[in-house]
Amino acid sequence: MAAAMPLALLVLLLLGPRGWCLAEPPRDSLREELVVTPLPSGDVAATFQFRTRWDSELQRKGVSHYRLFPKALGQLISKYSLRELHLSFTQGFWRTRYWGPPFLQAPSDTDHYFLRYAVLPREVVCTENLTPWKKLLPCSSKAGLSVLLKADRLFHTSYHSQAVHIRPVCRNARCTSISWELRQTLSVVFDAFITGQGKKDWSLFRMFSRTLTEPCPLASESRVYVDITSYNQDNETLEVNPPPTTTYQDIILGTRKTYAIYDLLDTAMINNSRNLNIQLKWKRPPENEAPPVPFLHAQRYVSGYGLQKGELSTLLYNTHPYRAFPVLLLDTVPWYLRLYVHTLTITSKGKENKPSYIHYQPAQDRLQPHLLEMLIQLPANSVTKVSIQFERALLKWTEYTPDPNHGFYVSPSVLSALVPSVVAAKPVDWEESPLFNSLFPVSDGSNYFVRLYTEPLLVNLPTPDFSMPYNVICLTCTVVAVCYGSFYNLLTRTFHIEEPRTGGLAKRLANLIRRARGVPPL
Repeated sequence: MAAAMPLALLVLLLLGPRGWCLAEPPRDSLREELVVTPLPSGDVAATFQFRTRWDSELQRKGVSHYRLFPKALGQLISKYSLRELHLSFTQGFWRTRYWGPPFLQAPSDTDHYFLRYAVLPREVVCTENLTPWKKLLPCSSKAGLSVLLKADRLFHTSYHSQAVHIRPVCRNARCTSISWELRQTLSVVFDAFITGQGKKDWSLFRMFSRTLTEPCPLASESRVYVDITSYNQDNETLEVNPPPTTTYQDIILGTRKTYAIYDLLDTAMINNSRNLNIQLKWKRPPENEAPPVPFLHAQRYVSGYGLQKGELSTLLYNTHPYRAFPVLLLDTVPWYLRLYVHTLTITSKGKENKPSYIHYQPAQDRLQPHLLEMLIQLPANSVTKVSIQFERALLKWTEYTPDPNHGFYVSPSVLSALVPSVVAAKPVDWEESPLFNSLFPVSDGSNYFVRLYTEPLLVNLPTPDFSMPYNVICLTCTVVAVCYGSFYNLLTRTFHIEEPRTGGLAKRLANLIRRARGVPPL
């Protein structure tokens, strides 16, 4: 009995004063969702979002135990006092004119003193970028929506973009305490005519070569949303299988949308075969209507001839019939394109359009690029042209890429704007709304925030003939080898005088035979 008392006391000390059943609830949570959207062009967009939220102030105290939040990112926040981070890898170009505005935009950091912005216009996205990204997920790629992330299918698409967003989120209205939110997003656009063999029908297995088997056991919410806005119950133009149990309606990017919801945490959703393959079939061919034009889209190009001077032009389209709105334009131009700021012109409907705000930071050779930021008012139903002339610099021969004749890439322009909404949105609870509707909430329901990127440009620079150094090197090496070889041969060779020898027995016999024949001897 005396020996049992210390053991029981040790158990009580380990459990703490709360006892067995009053364990502290976890302060972190995981939500995951997939949004499948048939695009007006006939393609299919799939957007994954994995949100991990942790009620911990990482910048104020050291944290040693991590449950759902990745330890590598948590240590990064603590060590460098990180406020916000947005990192993305994108291959392809989101065609806003034909696909509409994208779901995912990165929110701005208005404190320029702490803002660090960088862009790499050309980088080959390989599977090694996807593997570390998946390892940050609590369930990795073993369960939940992440089982669909098959590398060979994701990178065989028209567009794919993977990103990591870290930001602090207020826990209450006064923001006396914060939580850290990690959002891992992945957006892909499948060509339905290729994956669907010329049809607009699609399914999860046809796009990802896999189906959903089980939810992530660590997730508090795991859902799939399918855009069925074009579904007409009277005409029954399309069929969604299996039929959804619930639907969700809201104003998304200024347009009223309807989504079918598939909750993976619902035990009845995944059947006994542990297989959920969502399919959409068109009962009759859809009508070939012109896709709706978004209120804001842009286009960028480079003009001019020769390899000395040129012009960068950006076209900003406001297709709203009667509303004008401002747009914040951000351009980052490499230092080897020397901008002539006095040639900056902005025209709308044939008239000069003066920006209400402009900030320019000149480049430093081989240190930093040009930075040009402007706030431009776009008139209703207009096309605004922003152009600036530049001069190409001559690089050092060691600064050229291995394929210099391919050209040099210029990063795309960034457009940020509050676009007028077609339908006014009502105030919603952002915690209860889907993830795709809460990344950048706007308090005013008459507008919605959009961030767009133009095309990256390919500019040719004055390039020397790299074959000439090769020819010179080959010729020089040949001349040196011949001259040095001959001179070295003369210096190192030894010469010997050989005395004539008298012939042997064979030579004497040959001379006797030749003499008998009347032939001169050898």
